[in-house]
Amino acid sequence: MSTRLLLATRNAGKLAELRRLLHSAVPGVEVVGLADVEEYPEAPETGATFTENALLKAREAVRHTGLAAVADDSGLTVDALNGMPGVLSARWAGRHGDDAANTALLLAQLTDVPDGRRGAAFVCAAALVLPDGTERVLEREWRGTVIREGRGTGGFGYDPVFVPDGLEVTSAQLSPGEKDARSHRGQAFAALVPVIAEVVGAR
Repeated sequence: MSTRLLLATRNAGKLAELRRLLHSAVPGVEVVGLADVEEYPEAPETGATFTENALLKAREAVRHTGLAAVADDSGLTVDALNGMPGVLSARWAGRHGDDAANTALLLAQLTDVPDGRRGAAFVCAAALVLPDGTERVLEREWRGTVIREGRGTGGFGYDPVFVPDGLEVTSAQLSPGEKDARSHRGQAFAALVPVIAEVVGAR
């Protein structure tokens, strides 16, 4: 009998990624998304940190569905902006999810910052919450540099202006598989797999 695990997202890419990671590591766990359960009102992301937002989303999912749930929150933290846009990454320019406007505003704010001081990191917090109240959160980061103009058409958000440390290409120029293996979310999900195996797979 399979155990259902809800990933609190409508993002098909995230679902595919977690399914791929869990397939061999935790046999018998079926990952479902928000489109697979009865719709419920999703709470606004009001947390001050990625961890708070990830937990908020996972707790809401458990409360409404009764299933064990995973949720993540991620964004870009820029050293020269004291860690901003951070949890505001998706709505930095004011309207949620306007990638072009968010990126344009970020680049404008960094115009006078020299190349050597444009360090940044994508950060992801992944939370697992069970109906019995068990909670685990893992946070991972992907360091790099914000360049002055976008390159590449893959990915989303700030990917075209982020060059990961050790690479010459932006994260928007990586294949989906390469990005999964290196990215903040890929690292956080991969680190969560043994935790899921321990607390969900054992049930």
